[in-house]
Amino acid sequence: MDERFAEVMKYIEEEDVKFIRLAFRDAFGIQKNISVMPGEIKKAFEDGIAINSRNIAGLKNSPYANLYLKPDPDTMAILPWRPDNGKVLRMFCGLYTPDGEEYEADTRKILKDAIDKAKEKGIEFRFGTEAEFYLFEQDEQGNPTKNPYDHAGYMDIAPADKCENVRREISLTIERMGLVPERSHHERGPGQNEIDFHYAKPLKAADQMTTFKMVVSTIANRYGLVADFSPMPLTDQPGNGYHINIFATDSEGRDVAKYAAAGIIEKIREITIFLNPREESYSRLGNDTAPGKVNWSGEEESELIYIEKYKDKTRVELRSPDAEGNPYLVYALLIYAGLEGIEKKLELPKESDETAAMLPTSKKEAAKYASGSDFVNGIVPEGILTEYVV
Repeated sequence: MDERFAEVMKYIEEEDVKFIRLAFRDAFGIQKNISVMPGEIKKAFEDGIAINSRNIAGLKNSPYANLYLKPDPDTMAILPWRPDNGKVLRMFCGLYTPDGEEYEADTRKILKDAIDKAKEKGIEFRFGTEAEFYLFEQDEQGNPTKNPYDHAGYMDIAPADKCENVRREISLTIERMGLVPERSHHERGPGQNEIDFHYAKPLKAADQMTTFKMVVSTIANRYGLVADFSPMPLTDQPGNGYHINIFATDSEGRDVAKYAAAGIIEKIREITIFLNPREESYSRLGNDTAPGKVNWSGEEESELIYIEKYKDKTRVELRSPDAEGNPYLVYALLIYAGLEGIEKKLELPKESDETAAMLPTSKKEAAKYASGSDFVNGIVPEGILTEYVV
């Protein structure tokens, strides 16, 4: 760590960094942070920076009054919208106990554990994302409204698409922060947009999604707008999905994504509460093109999973999640479910089966599936599970 610490300090000096945001997340993936001066970074790496854990969702039942933030130097990024003089650096952190152990209810740790488990079994997962959001106008006091920024439709162009410049600035900003946006376009709803990311290793993909939501909200506010990732911002318009593209290979380089898809299908009702944590999530599921059944297709219509074979690589697109979920927890659960499918060599059910089981139709039903699941209880710590199922 001495070498990495020296690299960080050199970077701070060369970039004229005056503030460092130590970022972490609560049970729902909402980004939190504490800011420190450069003189505190050595302490952060060696001992951690204390936070009051019992005010954070998912940590309220912690046996420790304080937990400690220790930064991951691989996640260093300058916030491009801050002043050039006296720059602000952000690093994602892990949560540690006073004894220096990683805290079990840190969702970034839960994902790291899932990645390690997959590695033990010779399996590598990668995730790509397709995230939708609405842009709404603010009122004269800067409060959010439900007035869409434009009334364009699917893949429309300017001048109907007034969101084009916002999407461009978002994409350029996240690229400057080391992320890899793949494409962007106007979606079907008025003021609705989509920005997609190239696939990445799970931890980077989760960090990427967390950064993405922060950047979208920040850039939207600079335009006098409000970004809304919620599942159903407008009751009479398309909802916001967070489609997750899943790739999986074994140690021999063989494609095992279909087995992973079968495992996810088997566990999907037990993990839905984490993919769709809000009551309004269930207004989206089963409506318009959002999936309502536990099924799959190679035709990309309204099934839960779309499976595409392209250039000897299988892409599994999971279409039920929305962006209110915690990406660290979501990806961890998908890895564990996928591993079960791969280990058992599960076969996919009949394609486009109209008799397939239904996804949960309410948060209460989804919570019941999760609470009674040995699979979920073996992965998700009690403090986090309670936040989702109460």
